[in-house]
Amino acid sequence: MSTAETNTDTTPGIPEMPEVTQHLVKPNDPVVAKIHSTRICTASRKAAGFVRHIEIDVSGTALENGWVAGQSFGVIPAGETDAGKPHKLRLYSIASPTRGETGDGTILSTTTKRLIDEDWDDHRLRLGTCSNYLCDLQPGEPVYITGPAGKRFVLPSDPAKHDYLFIATGTGIAPFRALTSDLIALGMPSRVDLVMGAPYATDLLYHEQMLGWQNEHANFTYRTAISRHLVEGQSRKLYVQDRLSEDAGELAGMLASDRTLIYICGIAGMEIGIFQTLARMLPPEQLAQYLTLEPDIAGDIDSWERRMIPRAIKPTKRVFLEVY
Repeated sequence: MSTAETNTDTTPGIPEMPEVTQHLVKPNDPVVAKIHSTRICTASRKAAGFVRHIEIDVSGTALENGWVAGQSFGVIPAGETDAGKPHKLRLYSIASPTRGETGDGTILSTTTKRLIDEDWDDHRLRLGTCSNYLCDLQPGEPVYITGPAGKRFVLPSDPAKHDYLFIATGTGIAPFRALTSDLIALGMPSRVDLVMGAPYATDLLYHEQMLGWQNEHANFTYRTAISRHLVEGQSRKLYVQDRLSEDAGELAGMLASDRTLIYICGIAGMEIGIFQTLARMLPPEQLAQYLTLEPDIAGDIDSWERRMIPRAIKPTKRVFLEVY
């Protein structure tokens, strides 16, 4: 399904990336798949949010064996908008490995959080259209989907040539579950450090699975950052960038290596804090492996803002961003 693209960049550590198939199923002609299973994937039913691991049976459609780990797919909710028009497609990260949940490319999965909010202007309850539609679906019910989408947030053509620092918040862990599963299928030939951020320990997604992987694979390290209360192993409340600085001694060698790639997935805005922390952790020659900076901001890290990305703060080809 994929072939290596020619890589003319000779900078050390720059990965050769595969060409991946996109848009097998277009939004104007979605396929009908079926819900295979659905379950809560937080560490506890007492979690602050409702997040479900949803598996979708795509057997017999163009999406069967039609994606690679790290890509996304589209969901078109049933019904119409208040204006009487069909709902627009929403994209969701694929949480299953390239071969799917059952190894035969028929079961695609995603990680979906129900959007439940209050309108600040009229205090009415606001429910996310697609997230609640998807979470409400029962096994056996149909769902219209499209995809796959995305060509960069995937593993390199030769995954074993690199080590990986994965940084996730919330449902941003979905593609890392997929990517790590693919690496495990290859025999875990690389070092993988996964940093997972959540407001409360009960909001950690796939927590038991991640702990299991850490116990089973010496090359896999699972680090958590809890931002709203103290937990065992934390002396203070931590965001993902704080976990990087707290564990700087353990990560220093990895970040200095030409093998290392950084993947970041989660809520938009998280990346600037990570970039600032890397700039404080790393000497300039090492930082240059991951970020290219305009000279006038290099010495004033505290003033960095997200709007400076990518003009004044430009991630190199060793950094992969997927924020929403």
